[in-house]
Amino acid sequence: MLKVKLAKREKYVVYTATCFIAFFILVNFLVIPFFKERERMRKGIKKAEDDLKEIAALSLVYKGYQKGSMDVKRIIEERDRGFTLASYLEEAARKTGVKDYISGMTSPPSSSKGGLYEESTVELKLYGINTEQLVRYLYTIEKPEDLIFIKRITISDNKKQEGYLDSVIQVLTYQ
Repeated sequence: MLKVKLAKREKYVVYTATCFIAFFILVNFLVIPFFKERERMRKGIKKAEDDLKEIAALSLVYKGYQKGSMDVKRIIEERDRGFTLASYLEEAARKTGVKDYISGMTSPPSSSKGGLYEESTVELKLYGINTEQLVRYLYTIEKPEDLIFIKRITISDNKKQEGYLDSVIQVLTYQ
């Protein structure tokens, strides 16, 4: 080995430089990577926690949709076997006394594709009806608890009779 005689002051400088280099190596290769890795882990844990919260929230939404789907299924199953929207609307018209004002009832092709339930729509034309009769009929036919909804309604003045209305109502349900 190399034997070099150094003065006390030179030895002190060499020891200080060695300590500084060792400290530099220790900091660069152990301490800094440790803190970087710790920060990366904290960010990963935070992201995982946020993802878990989002999954829990989406789970609640999914359960709500699932419950709604089960409710729809139950309502559809509770209907009479021969239930049709057109017959329901005719019966409601008979009960409310507006059957004579119906000039046409058509069932356009279903617009819903896929899914568990088919959307059934009936377009109904009423001519020469007064406001009171129309309101009573609308209240009778729309039943959200039975999945029967008014999708669209167009009301115009009757050109032949003053004070009377013409109306086109589109009603939908699911089957």
